[in-house]
Amino acid sequence: MVLVFSASLLMLALLGVRLGKLMLADSGYYAKLAEDLHERERPIKAARGRILDRNGEVLADNHTVCTISVIHSQITDPERVVEVLTKELGLDKETVQKKVGKVSSMEWIQKNVEKEVGDRIRSYGLAGVKVDEDYRRYYPYGSMASKVLGFTGGDNQGIIGLEVEYESILEGIPGEILALTDARGIELTGVGESRRDPVAGKDLVISLDYNIQQYAEQAARQVMEKKQADSVSILIMNPKNGEIYAMTNMPEFDLNEPFTLLPEYTGITEMQDALNQMWRNGCINDTYEPGSTFKIITASAGLEEGVVTLDDTFSCPGYRIVEDRRIRCHKVGGHGAETFLQATRNSCNPVFIDVGLRLGVDRYFSYFHQFGLSKKTGIDLPGEAATIMHKKENVGQVELATISFGQSFQITPVQLIATVSSLINGGTRVTPHFGLQARDASGALTQIFSCPNGERIVSEQTSATLRHALEQVVDGGSGKNAYIKGYRIGGKTATSETLPRSANKYISSFIGFAPADDPQVIALCVINNPQGLYYGGLIAAPVVKGIFENILPYLGIEKTIIGTETEK
Repeated sequence: MVLVFSASLLMLALLGVRLGKLMLADSGYYAKLAEDLHERERPIKAARGRILDRNGEVLADNHTVCTISVIHSQITDPERVVEVLTKELGLDKETVQKKVGKVSSMEWIQKNVEKEVGDRIRSYGLAGVKVDEDYRRYYPYGSMASKVLGFTGGDNQGIIGLEVEYESILEGIPGEILALTDARGIELTGVGESRRDPVAGKDLVISLDYNIQQYAEQAARQVMEKKQADSVSILIMNPKNGEIYAMTNMPEFDLNEPFTLLPEYTGITEMQDALNQMWRNGCINDTYEPGSTFKIITASAGLEEGVVTLDDTFSCPGYRIVEDRRIRCHKVGGHGAETFLQATRNSCNPVFIDVGLRLGVDRYFSYFHQFGLSKKTGIDLPGEAATIMHKKENVGQVELATISFGQSFQITPVQLIATVSSLINGGTRVTPHFGLQARDASGALTQIFSCPNGERIVSEQTSATLRHALEQVVDGGSGKNAYIKGYRIGGKTATSETLPRSANKYISSFIGFAPADDPQVIALCVINNPQGLYYGGLIAAPVVKGIFENILPYLGIEKTIIGTETEK
């Protein structure tokens, strides 16, 4: 009996200790659990920051929409709810009934509903139906710079382009609405809701110029249609600091309908593959054989190393024999005797082979690294591809010869324009970029994106010599179709054959800059698989000329008197 009594006392003591712990020590914890059971959270999305061009033009904005949801436990007239939502949202009745009848704390019916429709649904005053305002990304200019700006998904997060690259700047901080309910999940009347307001994302100011982008896209569209090309890429940049004024990859797609395929991509079997191809930014994602535009790099290395001067003389019989290979010049009969300056004007392959061989494999690769070609540019866009180059140990005389005039390896357009910019701007490496500033909703500056110039890669003297040579290319040389009376323009043409060579497909390109003595702007045009005449000097150089005729006055670059010219 005593044992039973003692055991009972011990059990009562232990129970008292347990109750004391629950009521005192753990009371806060269990009170919080009880509170959580009677609280319902509804998120409030933050307005995404806008994307503005360098002059304040809005390129990406927000459109107010609504999210419609139902709370099962609060619905008093389910038939009426199904009737209204079916009618206003244009959904089939069975789908709405299934969602309305689902026992859950909250069930989304539809997102991205136009505000006018959301306001009408709200006006019915249906118990258990929630209409929360939300935001959907809106692009005022549709397809403009689509592969640069990128777009957002259903959750308003960036998917490609600047939208994803600057996600942390643009996204903002979401808020929430907190409502109290009874044990059945019914919101308590008279208690009210607590609210934590969202914080809008920052506006992103980029270097792209709306007007210059328009000129570039118009030029790309026209040459693509005229030459029935597969694609056209145009890049326009400030060679002094790497700020990109325009980047287009035609065909562009509609940013407001990013999952609607363009006709050019409907032949691809897998839908996702087709979309990925449509969204692909050829200026940074794709590599190609640059052809003769790469002679700028060979010339720079040769001049800097001192293995050639503009006055050195060469002979071009129309080919060079390197080991067991006969490598021809584009001019079958050859250029005959010529100086290096004349060879640059003529875009003569044999002479550039000679310069490459004078440098040798070790020194050529040393300059390849020095010029920044062995690494990515660091542009502020996702998915940049790297240069595809032979391993140094696999490069013999033949490989070096072909590299010297831009064949047998691949590079991105953005890497080419960044490297040429660095060689003509006085000799310092630049990083191509879009991001300039971040500003809050009031317009106050919150952040400046710094992109300082890199190391010196050639001397100012070499840079000046190179600019002079490239000006001669446009002033009567292979790039004469880019010449504009009154402007000093430098540049280089290129025509390269794609792999496999048997396909007879070509890439025509031209890179040009102005003014030649003090470059303020540089442009690269790459035309992929043009039909009919395909030489870069004939079809790509005129594209850059047309762009420069529009943008040089726009940028405030005035004409100058050259030689016997009297026109300003």
